[in-house]
Amino acid sequence: MRRLAIRPGAIGDLIVSLPALESLSTDYLEVWVSSPNVPLVRFADKVRSIASTGLDLLGIADPPAELLDALRGFDSIISWYGANRPDFRELMQALDLPCRFFPALPPDAITTHATDFYLDQVRDFCDSMREAIPRIHCEVPRENFAAIHPFSGSARKNWPLDKYRQVARGLERVMPVRWCAGREDPPLAGAVHIDNLYEFACWLASARLYVGNDSGITHLAAAVGTPVLALFGPSNPEVWAPRGANVRVGRWAAGNRTAPATALQ
Repeated sequence: MRRLAIRPGAIGDLIVSLPALESLSTDYLEVWVSSPNVPLVRFADKVRSIASTGLDLLGIADPPAELLDALRGFDSIISWYGANRPDFRELMQALDLPCRFFPALPPDAITTHATDFYLDQVRDFCDSMREAIPRIHCEVPRENFAAIHPFSGSARKNWPLDKYRQVARGLERVMPVRWCAGREDPPLAGAVHIDNLYEFACWLASARLYVGNDSGITHLAAAVGTPVLALFGPSNPEVWAPRGANVRVGRWAAGNRTAPATALQ
């Protein structure tokens, strides 16, 4: 069985999907993801960026022959790409490709955790199911510092930067603090910035503690096993909180971004 899994989306979208993707493993598993996420998929036989395949041209321009040959080489295609594009789905069907589409995001009203949502989607395609905790293995020693990432993909999810500075001053009484930022984050003086996400993951894995918003980087820190305090405002942690034995969630009141974060078990 040769299987292809196509998972678009940002860092957090991929990470909450990792148990589902890994559960799809068979004789040969190939995974196509957004370009920055390629280094994070460690279990597949082959990983490609969606952009490099020409898939985004399918239905818009004549597809490369190499793309059609590649797609026809799979016995099973599981795709979160194109689920909301009827024209794309119809074209894949017209090409007689063995493709099954799934929604790329849980519905707004759902209360199931996103990782469970994705696992449930692929259950009928899997011989065995992986544990519902995303994991990325990094073989690095733990160091004595706290990592803080004060950004996310949406400003409305960000606890105020001055509040993070207060947290940092408290942490500095017991350990050094190192700030970090992603490639699309606002400038932050002195912040660690590592473009390769697996190398960034290994840096996070070396931290004694991580503090951050509801963001892909927070999910990344949790996936490598670093103790995490994830600060949530408007989004629902029942659905989107990072998972792991070392994860704690703090809440600040939506509409009152200066409210103190309260740690939850």
